[in-house]
Amino acid sequence: MSKTRCAIAALTIIFLSFSAASAQQLVPPPGRPTVPAAPKAAAPSPRAASCHNGASFDRFLADVKQQAVTAGVSQRTIAEASPYLVYDQGIVNRDRGQRVFGQLFTEFAGRMAAPYRMQNGQQHIKKYAAAFARAEKEYGVPPAVIAAFWGLESDFGANMGNLPTLKSLVSLAYDCRRSEMFVGETIAALKIIDRGDLHPDEMIGSWAGELGQTQFLPVHYVNYAVDYDGDGRRDLLRSPADVIGSTANYIANGLKWRRGEPWLEEVKVPQNLPWDKTDLTVREPRSTWAQLGVTYPDGRPLPNDNLAASVLLPMGRFGPAFMAYANFAAYTEWNNSLIYSTTAGYLASRIAGAAPMRKPAQPVSQLPFHELKELQQLLVRAGFNVGKVDGVLGQQSRAAIKAIQIKHGLPADSWPTAELLARMRGGTAQAQPAGTVR
Repeated sequence: MSKTRCAIAALTIIFLSFSAASAQQLVPPPGRPTVPAAPKAAAPSPRAASCHNGASFDRFLADVKQQAVTAGVSQRTIAEASPYLVYDQGIVNRDRGQRVFGQLFTEFAGRMAAPYRMQNGQQHIKKYAAAFARAEKEYGVPPAVIAAFWGLESDFGANMGNLPTLKSLVSLAYDCRRSEMFVGETIAALKIIDRGDLHPDEMIGSWAGELGQTQFLPVHYVNYAVDYDGDGRRDLLRSPADVIGSTANYIANGLKWRRGEPWLEEVKVPQNLPWDKTDLTVREPRSTWAQLGVTYPDGRPLPNDNLAASVLLPMGRFGPAFMAYANFAAYTEWNNSLIYSTTAGYLASRIAGAAPMRKPAQPVSQLPFHELKELQQLLVRAGFNVGKVDGVLGQQSRAAIKAIQIKHGLPADSWPTAELLARMRGGTAQAQPAGTVR
């Protein structure tokens, strides 16, 4: 699952590294997916061994196999998996060179939460009604929430990836960028084989080693996959029942879903809202937001209760606005990109029957990549920690932007603008009209 996996990125200019599941890939044929019977190892990159005391890939792999045996994996499984435990520099290159696309939330959500995907989600809920009902009863996760992730991650099993999982995992384990993490994932993948859920040649998925129709990393597969169809295997590649039950188990117990509570609702915000309060780190009772003038999109008042929520503005004060509840944290844990997590929550609400979100009255301006990077550099010079200066504005950059907006007397909605950039350059602020697209 594309989830999982960095620090929470409440993106300001919304960027997304697409997983293999998001890309259009060939649908595997029915039955067991196959890969070449005896993959050949590509020559390891010399720099990859720097974090392994100069050990060759073969020496490194021998150590990983010993760790797996210590963790309880059988020698039979090690032997069965060995032909697939080969190094592929191409996988490492893909990991280091992930392309990042600049998109507005409305553009991404318009494509990924399109009506056809909402309708497919509703159809799958009807088709597998018994499994969804069982999962909701046992785990408290609504069918629409499961179906939204299922649709986004693989289009309900159509696009699970087409690369050998074991090769991807062990290649990323030998590389130094996230070695410890992927050693653990490699051992977890061997455990999946050892307990009889999948054979090595069935383990086909994304280049990052994620498996199945909701793209579980092997550690999550081991910990949360359940046998919902009663065949004795946890098969997240071919069994819809197993996919539904396992996804619900992960959301409930791995991501701490709160039974019976909402996750994300569209709202309308007034022009005089205290913008510094619009942040996922700020939670207020709905009654407080109602007093501040926040309503539902059609003008209906919010409930006058104490249910805590945050106001989320993925595109600043001129874009869509959402009320994000405690359960929204499950989305940012699944995938910490704000564009993805907000889209997933929005799609779930649509599958559950919510109306389409309102379109902004005017196009929302977006700084180009090079100016975003310049803004980060200026924030660093001003004493703020923005994380990596890379033109991708995550949670730290978003918080820094809010603080500097307050300092300059600008609406503190965490959205980078040409006016803010001009002020930080030390020039005269020349505010653009709200609808200007750069």
